[in-house]
Amino acid sequence: MAIKRGAKWLVVGVVVVGAALLALRSYRVLGGPALQPWHTFVPAELHENDLDRSDWARYLAQEGAIFESVRTEVSQKLEPDERAPINRYFEDSPVYPARFAQDWNRSYVMEPEGKPVGVVVLLHGLTDSPYSLRHIAKFYRDRGFVAIGVRLPGHGTVPAGLTDVRWEDWMAATRLTVREARRRVPAPQPLHMIGFSNGGALAMKYALDAIEDPKLPRADSIVLVAPMIGITRFARFAGLAGLPALLPPFANAAWLSIVPEFNPFKYNSFPVNGARQSYRLTDALQSQIERLSRAGQLGTLPPVLTFQSVIDFTVSTAAILTALYSFLPDNGSEIVLFDVNRTVKFGPLMRPVAYVALDRLTPTSPQTYRFTSIVNASDDSDATIERSIAPGQLQAQDRPLKLPYPPGIFSLSHLAIPIPMDDPLYGIEPDLKVKPEFGFSLGAMGARGERGTLVVDQDFLTRLPSNPFFPYLLERVDEGIRRPSGPTGRNLAANAAPGIPVRLEALLSTFLPDDPQSQRFSGP
Repeated sequence: MAIKRGAKWLVVGVVVVGAALLALRSYRVLGGPALQPWHTFVPAELHENDLDRSDWARYLAQEGAIFESVRTEVSQKLEPDERAPINRYFEDSPVYPARFAQDWNRSYVMEPEGKPVGVVVLLHGLTDSPYSLRHIAKFYRDRGFVAIGVRLPGHGTVPAGLTDVRWEDWMAATRLTVREARRRVPAPQPLHMIGFSNGGALAMKYALDAIEDPKLPRADSIVLVAPMIGITRFARFAGLAGLPALLPPFANAAWLSIVPEFNPFKYNSFPVNGARQSYRLTDALQSQIERLSRAGQLGTLPPVLTFQSVIDFTVSTAAILTALYSFLPDNGSEIVLFDVNRTVKFGPLMRPVAYVALDRLTPTSPQTYRFTSIVNASDDSDATIERSIAPGQLQAQDRPLKLPYPPGIFSLSHLAIPIPMDDPLYGIEPDLKVKPEFGFSLGAMGARGERGTLVVDQDFLTRLPSNPFFPYLLERVDEGIRRPSGPTGRNLAANAAPGIPVRLEALLSTFLPDDPQSQRFSGP
């Protein structure tokens, strides 16, 4: 009887706490920013079933109709106070994407000169657009590949597009794009897949689906850029944060952030459903990895090359190793981690968790994959080295790099890795002698002043937007094109046993840092 009474009071307590949290959420929503047209107009995207029955031509036709609907229902209906130069939806704004020579929010195909030697599919991240991987796409194009960058459903148009999308729609768009890739460049020419952040989860999920479904074309190589593998407890319950939005006065509750939209190729506002769908995708991915590992079916996976910062505010770096790499076979896979800048200038300012992050991630027993880190040559030098531990080994080999850690940069960021330093929009070293190609050079803005003055917050201005080691990334991608990696042939013990069955409650670590001191939730 006492146990029943205790259980009863526990349930009552949970209900009371839940009600209090929902009341607090509703109260805060009432005092938040007002929703704008780009938060309320939802374009008519194709969903999973339609996408699986469609081809590339139909997808592009629907995409064109979607962009036209945004022009007529949002841009042409703006109120006078919304017609501001900083608003990407204002047709006279310098950041209005349709003004540019090419609107990189849209899907694209890059054709090489001459007969293609392969094809690559590029999958962008959450709230992102095909712009983020265009430099890698051009690199592949220049090496004879057809490069296809798809705009995933809900992206590239208005943030409200992410309120009516499911991760299954993203997967269906991925399958559609691979079908188009193989139509243009049939096997046995190689098929590569590149996934950034949420797109990394989609690329891995597709590779696993291809193991279970022989009708799906298989990829020959996978490159992941800051992939979304981990999940957080918050993301599991992100849908609850939007419950007050069921009542019209609390419509803002469907959003985790509502901020001005000045970035032409990425949403700044972030809806609850985006977090929810990313959690569902990552949860399905981790379950599938574990299931196929237990069944001994991961042996046919293509090699996976990952580039990741040891400190990442958006995805869990540790989860990439424990929830993915610990399960991979001995197939030539590798992870490359960019360490923090350990020079004396920044050392005293580093949080302890940042300073020891690489040590905690470095293997202490032989692994089936290559573990590489980019680190300072010494604590008093900006020079960097590549430190690599081969599969089945623990002894590291060092190779000097000709890429110093630039002064003023204390670490890489999630957003920076696929972007070169001279990118005209996000690069911190663009060619300022020419007119900005995309309205502003956002990455080159150095701002000092009083808080609350600008429409952007300090996080936007201080978070690194481009990668000083991007040439190294291209060098390593080029190696995978010219000399595909394969198994070591050592019959590693770790290859014979299933990976450690870790179900990290880690995603939208997509939205939370590894640092436990920080509890703030933010969009990517």
